Amino acid sequence: LVIGGSAGGILSATMARKAYGDIDITVIRDTDAVMVPCGIPYIYGTLRCTDKNVIPDKMLLEAKVNLVVGTVVKIDKENKVVTTKNNDTYTYKKLIIATGSLPIIPTFIPGHDLENVFPIYKNQEYLETLLEQVDKAQNVAVIGGGFIGVEFAEQISLLGKKVTLYEMADACLWQAFDKSYTDDIENMMKEKGINVLTNTKVKKIVGEKKVEAIELENGEKIPTDLVILGLGVRPNSILAKEAGLDVTAKGAIVVDQYTRASDPDIFAVGDCAEKKCFFTNKDVPVLLASTAAMEAKIAGSNAFQLRLIRANKGTISAFSTKIFGKTFAAAGLTEARTRQEGFTINIGEFTTMDKHPGSLPGSQAINIKLIFSKCSGVILGAQISGGDTVAEMINILSLAIQKGLTATELNTFQVATHPLISASPIAYPINAASMNAIAQNCKHLNEGLVI
Repeated sequence: LVIGGSAGGILSATMARKAYGDIDITVIRDTDAVMVPCGIPYIYGTLRCTDKNVIPDKMLLEAKVNLVVGTVVKIDKENKVVTTKNNDTYTYKKLIIATGSLPIIPTFIPGHDLENVFPIYKNQEYLETLLEQVDKAQNVAVIGGGFIGVEFAEQISLLGKKVTLYEMADACLWQAFDKSYTDDIENMMKEKGINVLTNTKVKKIVGEKKVEAIELENGEKIPTDLVILGLGVRPNSILAKEAGLDVTAKGAIVVDQYTRASDPDIFAVGDCAEKKCFFTNKDVPVLLASTAAMEAKIAGSNAFQLRLIRANKGTISAFSTKIFGKTFAAAGLTEARTRQEGFTINIGEFTTMDKHPGSLPGSQAINIKLIFSKCSGVILGAQISGGDTVAEMINILSLAIQKGLTATELNTFQVATHPLISASPIAYPINAASMNAIAQNCKHLNEGLVI
C-alpha cells in the first residue's frame, strides 16, 4: 500500500510491480490530478494552464496498480490498517509513505494570511485560482530567492508584470551555486526588469483584508497587489508522527539506508523522509523529485526482501534550472560549503562553446567549475551554466560524485562529440576543467624539478 501519488508514490508502486510481479498494489492519493511539482512555476508564464502540468496516470494503470482518490487520516501500524476521511479502510503487509511536503508559511511575518498572499500548494484547483489572480495583478512580490522564488519571478515577469524578488541572504540560489554563478543569475533577472533585493528582510505584508504593500525593515513600503511565498517546503509527516513513527526535530520521517522507518513494515520516501548529506551524513533540507525517485526505487524493490542491494548513501543535491534561456546546473558541494566543512580543495574552471566551431548557429558558451579534494582528487562538487546540454552534463557529474571519481578519471574519460551537438573533443568541459584542477597539483610537484 502506498500513500501519496506524486513521483515517490508512483515509482514506489511501479518498482514494486517489477520486483514482485503479481501482488496487490494500491496507491491512495488525495487529489484527482497530480501536478508535475517542478513544473508549477511554468503554469504562470509558459504553459498558462494547469491542465498542461498534470502527471498522467498511464504508468500506474499500465502497471495494474489500484488507484484510490481519498485522504488518509490514520495509520494503525499495530493492526496494519489505513483509514481515509470517508471511513474507508485498507489493510497492508508493507506500507510506503510518500506524502511529500507542504510550503513553509512565514507566520513570523505579519500579514502572511492576507488575501492575495499565496504559498505554493500542489493542488490543481488552488493553482488555477492563483493563475487567475496573477493575471489581474500588476505589482507582484516573490518572497524567497531559492529555486521556487527565482522560477516564479522569471515566469511572472514574462507577462509584463512588475516583479520584486526579496531574499534575506547575500544571494539568490546560494545553497546550490557560488558567487560567480549567483551574480550571473541575478544580473540576468535585473536586465529583464526584475527588482532583485538581496540582504533584505520583509518586516510586514501590509493591507486591511488584501495585500497592498511590502514593508521592509528600513520602513520602505513597496506597492504590491499579490505575494508569492517561495520560502521552501517542509516534510508532510503528520500521519507518520500521529502513528507513532520516529521523526526528526524538523519533522522528517526517520529512515535507514533502505528507506525503512522505525516500524519494520513501513517505508518512507521523498520529501516526507529524512535526508542525509552524501559527504557529511548531516541532515540536509534538500527536497527534490529526483531524490524521491531514487528513494522510491529502493523502497519498492526492497519492500519484502533486499532484492535490490542498493542502499541510499545520501543526497548529492543535483539541481538544474533555466532562467531567461540560460541553463544553470549544480551537483554536490559548493566551494563555500567545502571550506565550511574543512575540505582542502583544488578547483578547475573552464569556458568553451557547446558546438565546434563556436561560430555555428545557435552556439552558446559553457562555463564549468569543478571542485575536488586536494588530498584524494575525488570530485566534491560541480557547477555549470550554458545551453540545454549542461542539464545532462550535470547528471554525468552527479554519477561521478556518487562513484567517487577523481580529477584524473574525469580528465581522461572518453566522450562522443559532434560539431553540431557538442563541445570540441579538445575542449570538452568536464575533461578540460578536470585537467585545470590537476595542473594546480603539478605546479606543486614541479617545485625544484630540473628538466
